[in-house]
Amino acid sequence: MQLNELKRKTPYKGIKRIGRGRASGKGKTAGKGTKGQKARAGHKIRPDVREKLKKLPKLRGYNFATIQRKPVVINLSVLETVFSNGDTINPTVLRERHVVRGPKSRKLVVKILGDGELTKKLVIQGCAVSGSARQKIEKVGGTIS
Repeated sequence: MQLNELKRKTPYKGIKRIGRGRASGKGKTAGKGTKGQKARAGHKIRPDVREKLKKLPKLRGYNFATIQRKPVVINLSVLETVFSNGDTINPTVLRERHVVRGPKSRKLVVKILGDGELTKKLVIQGCAVSGSARQKIEKVGGTIS
């Protein structure tokens, strides 16, 4: 066998030129299916994550009145275990005793709910109080201001 007698194992197959008329076999849509965004050159489909990120409210660094800060909720049962008789409760004291968490730079909004029983006389300042919690606190002799 000589070099000039060598033959390819597979026959030579030229590249298919797409988009060059219907006679070429790959005309009209050029193998891209029907029309639309995916059939266009250089198409970019925006990721789904980006859509979700854009719908999140602008909380960080913004101070809009439309974005309401949700209050931190505490039940009376927690106050019963953490505080003693005659203690004054306000958002800063709650933060110091690690009952609630939050950055010190931001003002905390705290709401006290009436779940649980209260036996101690407490003085509550600067906190929102639900109706049932107000009744239980005043029943024991505590004050709300």
